[in-house]
Amino acid sequence: MDASSLALSKIGLAGLAVMGQNLALNIAEKGFPISVYNRTGSKVDETLHRAHSEGQLPLFGHYSPRDFVLSIKPPRSVIILVKAGAPVDQTIATLSEHMSPGDCIIDGGNEWYENTERRIREATDRGILYLGMGVSGGEEGARHGPSLMPGGSFQAYHNIKEVLHKVAAQVDDGPCVTYIGEGGSGNFVKMVHNGIEYGDMQLISEAYDVLKHVGRLSNGELAEIFHEWNRGELESFLIEITADIFKVKDEHGEGELVDKILDKTGMKGTGKWTVQQAAELSVAAPTIAASLDCRYLSGLKEERESASRVLKDAGLKDEVGPVNVSGSDKKRLIDDVRQALYASKICSYAQGMNLLRAKSTEKGWNLNLGELARIWKGGCIIRAVFLDRIKRAYQRNPNLASLVVDPEFAREMVQRQAAWRRVVGLAISAGISTPGMCASLAYFDTYRRARLPANLVQAQRDLFGAHTYERIDRPGSFHTEWTKLGRKSKTGLGAVN
Repeated sequence: MDASSLALSKIGLAGLAVMGQNLALNIAEKGFPISVYNRTGSKVDETLHRAHSEGQLPLFGHYSPRDFVLSIKPPRSVIILVKAGAPVDQTIATLSEHMSPGDCIIDGGNEWYENTERRIREATDRGILYLGMGVSGGEEGARHGPSLMPGGSFQAYHNIKEVLHKVAAQVDDGPCVTYIGEGGSGNFVKMVHNGIEYGDMQLISEAYDVLKHVGRLSNGELAEIFHEWNRGELESFLIEITADIFKVKDEHGEGELVDKILDKTGMKGTGKWTVQQAAELSVAAPTIAASLDCRYLSGLKEERESASRVLKDAGLKDEVGPVNVSGSDKKRLIDDVRQALYASKICSYAQGMNLLRAKSTEKGWNLNLGELARIWKGGCIIRAVFLDRIKRAYQRNPNLASLVVDPEFAREMVQRQAAWRRVVGLAISAGISTPGMCASLAYFDTYRRARLPANLVQAQRDLFGAHTYERIDRPGSFHTEWTKLGRKSKTGLGAVN
């Protein structure tokens, strides 16, 4: 529709790249009149055309910031979906000139949470409300129902709650949206969601690598396996689409398309932010960190090809060692990999949830981890049946130290650890890297041990830096002159044969 109607829109959206267009059409389809604006007028025309062709939706296009803002019913709520960083500040500056106190801006991009907190302060000075809202689900989610993670002004959330609840993905226990908390909490939660997504994708790729190169499975067999897995405990969006990927033929040649794709993985920064925040908060997140490292290493395609040649010339055998899997052994391998993938996922999600809790404590956000798991059950990239069980784990114990020690998950970890160790050991012997699975297993083994070799590390720190240490048998801090005492007593030590 054009903007000649006198009726005011319920909400506005600025930024009409594909995500913006799809979210605007989703809002309109749910019955909410929406105004749209884009700095490039052709995007407005394109969105109007789609609104007409997709059902005469109540969407109104505007070509100037002033007309756009004034077409929205006060108190105005404006969603912006533009590239993170400076473009967000520029869009806010342009739109806020025409906005009034009590109006609200909602940034739906993948923004660094501290930028959102700065913008909240700046908006508050002008009397404008502000939300930083994570939006997950990609283009399809935006159009048909995403997972939404709004944080910031509760009044702003209240103003658009009706819209968000209708637009979000719907699952058995409600819409996939909730008020996350104050400040930049919505953006932070979306960032960690993306970090977990990195881990999930890495673990799935490792399962594929082991099955393909150790199990010698074809893409057709892999498609069947992942399809079967998607009917059980691993049921999820990522497992589902992986099964589909293996079926797609290459229209430019023989075989399947997946085998023709260059093995270099892209990224947009949220995974790196997640790992940086884990380090800042002293939260172990090795699975997510391993997934990030693998993306970095994948980018070194030419170096890896060169290294492969150099090491082969130096005598290194083919990357897959002398592992022979066939018949019943192949069936066992497939089942072992399924169990290893599931156990590794538990560890990866545990790391993400622990990071969220640590940040919540630092910032006073009071995040509800069970509710976060609930709103990720639909719409988003990591949506999975598995998340309902995570939700219940935190409902049983909101102060749960780790998913690893939830009674249900603990039982499953113990049941799967033998298969998990077999897969990791087999991959190592075959020369196939499984850094995500290895990181998850090392995390599990480290976390479950009542005593670690950290006592030796602390002794070393005390020797060279006088950092002191604590004892297990008496209170207080202690320092020892290790070198002096060690040399004094060395004459009494026997030689080791």
